[in-house]
Amino acid sequence: MLPVAHSLGSVLTGVIGLGLVIALSPITVIPAVLVLQAPRPRPSGLAFLAGWVLGLAALTALSVGASGLLGGLDKAPPRWASWLRVVLGSALILYGVYQWLTRRRHTESPAWMRSFATITPVRAALTAAALVVIRPDVLLICVPAGLAIGGSGLDVADYWIAAAIFVAVAASTVAIPILAYAAAGHRLDDAMARLKDWMDRNNAALMAGILVVIGLLVLYHGINALDHR
Repeated sequence: MLPVAHSLGSVLTGVIGLGLVIALSPITVIPAVLVLQAPRPRPSGLAFLAGWVLGLAALTALSVGASGLLGGLDKAPPRWASWLRVVLGSALILYGVYQWLTRRRHTESPAWMRSFATITPVRAALTAAALVVIRPDVLLICVPAGLAIGGSGLDVADYWIAAAIFVAVAASTVAIPILAYAAAGHRLDDAMARLKDWMDRNNAALMAGILVVIGLLVLYHGINALDHR
């Protein structure tokens, strides 16, 4: 968790960095590109963006609001929980390395990537909101960021300004391609198709990168908790 701060600028310095970790993750960017290959790319893309932003905002707002009630969360977690994070993070990294070494055996995109080819706007919104909850890296960043904002000693207006900026940064790499397509329309079809083809050819390498990134985040949180006991 971020240290307690007493100015909006110092809080933003911490949470913007955390938001960038979410924004620059491959598993954040890939669905934003894939949803633009749906049968109705503009409404599906905008629905996906809405679900993603609302999911991030809800999780962050709950964490900010709960910071006063859950003050015990700023204490070190049980030692076994920290070691469990270390083990899980290490396992994800090793599996990511294995995926990289065997990437040439995987010539077909995984089912979850192919599913975006037929996604509807309603499913797109629900998928985006679900990704906020089921992605461990998002939870490991959103919740501590929200708790840090809520426990920073800022006034209420600055709480929500900091939370809004964090969500905007975290959602930026989803918003940019989707809003660009909404504005430019079919003029971006060729570029999006080329990008999708590249992701299809390199899906195993991308998944390896995703696993390693998530594993590093989980491992970092485990080691950091052990260091602060």
